[in-house]
Amino acid sequence: MEHLEYLARLGGVARTGQLLAAGYSRTDVARLAATVRQPKRGVFVLPGCPPEFEAALRNNARVSCASAAGHYGLWLREPPAQHHLACNHGHGRGFIRHRTVRFDAHPALPVAAVEDVVLHALGCLAPPAAAAITTSAMRLHSVPMELLTAQLTADRLGRVRKSLHLVDLRAESIVEVDAQYLFRSNGIGYDAQVYLPGIGRVDFLIAGFLIVEVDGFAFHSSRESLRRDLGRNNASTVGGFAVLRYMPEHIWFEPERVVAEIRAVLAWRGRSIR
Repeated sequence: MEHLEYLARLGGVARTGQLLAAGYSRTDVARLAATVRQPKRGVFVLPGCPPEFEAALRNNARVSCASAAGHYGLWLREPPAQHHLACNHGHGRGFIRHRTVRFDAHPALPVAAVEDVVLHALGCLAPPAAAAITTSAMRLHSVPMELLTAQLTADRLGRVRKSLHLVDLRAESIVEVDAQYLFRSNGIGYDAQVYLPGIGRVDFLIAGFLIVEVDGFAFHSSRESLRRDLGRNNASTVGGFAVLRYMPEHIWFEPERVVAEIRAVLAWRGRSIR
């Protein structure tokens, strides 16, 4: 395989040792040094290489936590302001350091194992972001809850265990994770992904009568989906349910409004939230 192609397969960045271990000669390495950028002796970088990959090799580390989420397709609303890197040394600066590496890294890219990415996120990120990464890792990569729990037995990891306990696998998207967190943090009890006869499955059911739906960006992308959804709304009303619908931006940017409207409907039906 041509050395530039091989470098691309590694994410656009590699060390001399990786190239030699793959069977390339020192002549090949010298030729490569004449054609690509070397931000550090022995580190070769292709144009367009993700900056977190370059940072990882510059610091003898692996990309992890929020910086690795996109490479595994994990749910994360906003990219981190700093690189999150996993390493077992104390050298380097300008990045968020995660020292404990428990699992074998990605086989090709300079990225920590998805299990380590989740464990680092649980100990580093705010609860909704940590829960979103963890939930998506479990749903998309079959990371077992038991495996994560087994890694968090130390007394000093109590806060991390608490973050893990907030994970509710009934969430099917990042906005549902954030809605769950919004409800819990405001004392609003809910059931999720509930099947109601004649209506179908709803995102949330509160106090047994209030349906809360969180609609994605593709909502009503066709006339058929609009017709189907109008039927669901009408069936909900006929069945005695109240319905509130929200877009992701309502959950993310107007949480006070969402909570106030839910409480208003509950109060209107003579219910109270304890």
